[in-house]
Amino acid sequence: MEGEEGTQQPHLILANKRFLLTHSDVPDIEKVRLKEEVFTAVKSDDMATLYETLVSEGVLVKDQSVLDSMNAKIDEEIKKLDEKIADAEENLGESEVREAHLAKSLFFIRIGEKEKALEQLKITEGKTVAVGQKMDLVFYTLQLGFFYMDFDLISKSIDKAKNLFEEGGDWERKNRLKVYEGLYCMSTRNFKRAASLFLDSISTFTTYELFPYDTFIFYTVLTSIISLDRVSLKQKVVDAPEILTVIGKIPNLSEFLNSLYDCQYKSFFIAFAGLTEQIKFDRYLHPHFRYYMREVRTVVYSQFLESYKSVTIEAMAKAFGVSVEFIDLELSRFIAAGKLHCKIDKVAGVLETNRPDAKNALYQATIKQGDFLLNRIQKLSRN
Repeated sequence: MEGEEGTQQPHLILANKRFLLTHSDVPDIEKVRLKEEVFTAVKSDDMATLYETLVSEGVLVKDQSVLDSMNAKIDEEIKKLDEKIADAEENLGESEVREAHLAKSLFFIRIGEKEKALEQLKITEGKTVAVGQKMDLVFYTLQLGFFYMDFDLISKSIDKAKNLFEEGGDWERKNRLKVYEGLYCMSTRNFKRAASLFLDSISTFTTYELFPYDTFIFYTVLTSIISLDRVSLKQKVVDAPEILTVIGKIPNLSEFLNSLYDCQYKSFFIAFAGLTEQIKFDRYLHPHFRYYMREVRTVVYSQFLESYKSVTIEAMAKAFGVSVEFIDLELSRFIAAGKLHCKIDKVAGVLETNRPDAKNALYQATIKQGDFLLNRIQKLSRN
């Protein structure tokens, strides 16, 4: 499961294709191509267990001869690996013993045997002294975690890696871990933390085994837009040289970012509509699709209303290039959910903002706490 520098880990590509096969919005003709590619990948890596799973899910049609062939190859390879381990233990040094165990770990990862791979990685770790090599084993575990979307395994592995760094560890691996943690945070809807970790890694990105640099920039921009204020967005994203060199290659992303910052709301909505499919078909973002769409609209509506004490619904609808009915329905939902601080005067067709003042909010909270304290004192005095 080892990805070479500059290339995405093949099993993560396979996992994404498997995800697309289950997606209802992927056209049937595309699924035919995906099925062929998934079958080829599974067969070439002798992933017998995954093959049986895909057959049971109705994704692939069972071919017993293919399954038997895979199992025979697996048995033969395990026998060879066990012989190498035995030979190393009898005739060679500790380093060779570790390498023989590592080879067996990587084989189990390659054929998709998760539990056996984790068990073998633990044995390999017991024979590993160097912190850097222990870290590499954690990265293998994290890749397994992302292949199976096992967030418990990912979380524990990230904590383990951080503990290892207290013993030492180089900056290159520390920076790689930030991207792994950022992807975990994004996949578990902690977009603010994900944006912070991704932005820290922009100039040092080497984690090509997870995804290409273009995809990394895509995730960085998406998470930053709903996490950063305007000033930070300008400094860290809009004007970032690393982002500027790549953003133009990703359809709609430059327009999405710049039209938001430049308050070109009609252009923003057009770019936003163009990005929805990319978000929907992304394995990590798909579970948060509705949430993300809501958060982006909250950001853009809040930014628009920030400039006004009151504004007509018609003027806002015109700015966004949508109908009055659409914007009225949208704002009603967001106001009811407490996402926007304004009220609608339906008769006059006007929006009146009532942004909470920080000092006033603090004053009200102090008064409330004071009342609560006085009530408690009175109750105690009665007793």
